[in-house]
Amino acid sequence: MSDKYGYRYKLEGMDCADCAINLEETLNARPDGKTCALVNFTTNTLITNHEDVEELNQMIKKIDPNVRAVLKDDFGSDNEQSKTGYAWLNRKLALIIVSFVLLILGVTINDAHGWQIKWGLYLSAYLLVGFKVIKKATLSIFHNTNFLNEQFLMVLATVGAFAINELSEGVAVMLFYSLGEYLQELAVNKSRREISAILKIRPDKATRLDEQGNEEIVNPRKIKPGEIIVVKVGERVPLDGKIIKGTTQMDTSALTGESRPRKIGKGEVIPSGVINLSQVVNIEVQSEFEESTVSKILRLVEMTSARKAKTELFITKFARYYVPFVVISALLIAFIPPLILSEPITKWVYRALVLLVISCPCALVISVPLSYFAGVGKSSTEGVLIKGSSYLEALSSTKIVAFDKTGTITYGKFKVSKVTPYGSFTRQEVLEKAALAEIQSNHPIALSIKGLYGQDLKPKKIESYTELHALGVITEIDGEELIVGNDRILHQAGIVHEPHLCTIKGTVVHLAIDRKYAGYLIIEDQVKKGMKKVVSNLKKKDIKLVMLTGDHQDVAMKVAEEIGFTEEDKIYSELLPWHKVELVEELLSEKKENETLVFVGDGINDAPVLARADIGVAMGGLGSDAAVEAADVVLMGDKPEQLVKAIDIAQATKKIVWQNIFMAIGIKVAVMGLGIVGLATMWEAVFADVGVTLITVANSLRLLKK
Repeated sequence: MSDKYGYRYKLEGMDCADCAINLEETLNARPDGKTCALVNFTTNTLITNHEDVEELNQMIKKIDPNVRAVLKDDFGSDNEQSKTGYAWLNRKLALIIVSFVLLILGVTINDAHGWQIKWGLYLSAYLLVGFKVIKKATLSIFHNTNFLNEQFLMVLATVGAFAINELSEGVAVMLFYSLGEYLQELAVNKSRREISAILKIRPDKATRLDEQGNEEIVNPRKIKPGEIIVVKVGERVPLDGKIIKGTTQMDTSALTGESRPRKIGKGEVIPSGVINLSQVVNIEVQSEFEESTVSKILRLVEMTSARKAKTELFITKFARYYVPFVVISALLIAFIPPLILSEPITKWVYRALVLLVISCPCALVISVPLSYFAGVGKSSTEGVLIKGSSYLEALSSTKIVAFDKTGTITYGKFKVSKVTPYGSFTRQEVLEKAALAEIQSNHPIALSIKGLYGQDLKPKKIESYTELHALGVITEIDGEELIVGNDRILHQAGIVHEPHLCTIKGTVVHLAIDRKYAGYLIIEDQVKKGMKKVVSNLKKKDIKLVMLTGDHQDVAMKVAEEIGFTEEDKIYSELLPWHKVELVEELLSEKKENETLVFVGDGINDAPVLARADIGVAMGGLGSDAAVEAADVVLMGDKPEQLVKAIDIAQATKKIVWQNIFMAIGIKVAVMGLGIVGLATMWEAVFADVGVTLITVANSLRLLKK
């Protein structure tokens, strides 16, 4: 996505989701292939590779003359645009009130005492609220191939009502349509504000120290890596960096969902977006503003509509065929029954007009994307970054969860619990040579060995160094060949050792010096707090559990027993990375098509498996770039229990989406049926259109309250 999209625009004047769908499809279908576009109706944002705003607006004008793109550089709506939007809404409300008064006056005047005045009042009331609708409908016919939009349908229905002398109902339909649009805009704007508010984690200023040590307030975008910033108590960290002075408590809940403050001191790396709670700290900036943790998260959340859920795609396709179908049906109802039944044509034209009013698919094209966006936004507040509504939808159908062990089920913070020399070698010699062999490795096990040795390693010469993935290290240092790793590397290198050494329980690191077996070290890891509860909660959801690990079977069984795995759960041990991929392939072939397999790994070593699973979930930690890039879902708090929260939110989102679909279609079909037999008037039709939209939008917002 990042190589195609780069410029972000605020779309002014875009007041319906149907316009967003049409705008995105048309821009992406340009024959020159130069414009790639992503339109997010929920945030009124256009993300595109097109940098010339004037040329872009010329393209947009041909699609929808009422929409204009303005370059933006922040997530959500800015204050000035919000004020402008509310000023327009206030003017719209004033026009609605005046129109309503004119309609009442028109109804009270008797035809015999002044039909000209009556017509004048009705026409004035109609034009006050309908002028913009008429303008949009007219322009869309000339500029847009998909002119069967809600404005066109409303104009057709109300003009038809005037034609059959249903003056008051024609005015009333346009009046209440406009009132409904006003209330709908208020509801959608409220949802945008609520979603944007929970994601408002990007600071708009930073305090920079100049060369003389003086403080200056600047825009975070102007700060470069290597510069020093000061973060005072109560301020949000504006940029990723390393603390060089001070120790403080940080509120990381905006990124990780964790309520308890986290203590961070000198030398530790801190991501942007967290809040300083206790002491002033100085931070050396490590990344530019656009590459900061907060910017990446918000960019991903804002682009969630790039990966639309199947339900969203279905609704878009449904709306494309649904409206023409209703229009054709209305024409048939208007003219066929009068010919067959010899009844007045005005009676059936009126019923056809009712159908036209009902047919607008706003409730679906607004509420469904809004529900998914609210679900993704809510997930982010729980420390779960979901990269698109398609992944949120897939999570709701989770049937199998496969866990990597190290760094996922366990902390991955190893410690050496035992050092056992063999033959003439001493304990200190085994520890020193093992640490020396691991000198160039950053594997957690290597770090634990070097940490226990605790002294500076200063070899004179490293002749060779080979790290064999999932096996160990073979190196030649200061004239000695050192082999350190698991039992398999001993067999591969042909190191003679007693058979019982292969059966030691636990994570065992063997050492050979110049082809002689020297001894072994036992490494221990700790199961993450809350993992047992996670397993229990997943089992309650009837989800099958699998553990995949490269560790010895005894270690795997011990951990599995500790977290609550039972005989029905699958445990695979002593796996190499490609074995994990093969096992995931096997599990994928066993599940049903509508079921989802989730793999949870550390986001670094498990990239191939994360990519192959239906949903790859990375234990991301704070600002782990590798995790964010590798997976579809990132648990920013590095906590397994966030997976359960993500599945809960996904299932709640899916439930609300289908509630909205059944509610919208159900009410519309019911009112259509009543309209065809003459039991529904324009009033019920307006409710079936605008009223249902308001209800479904309000229902979508429940996700933010859960």
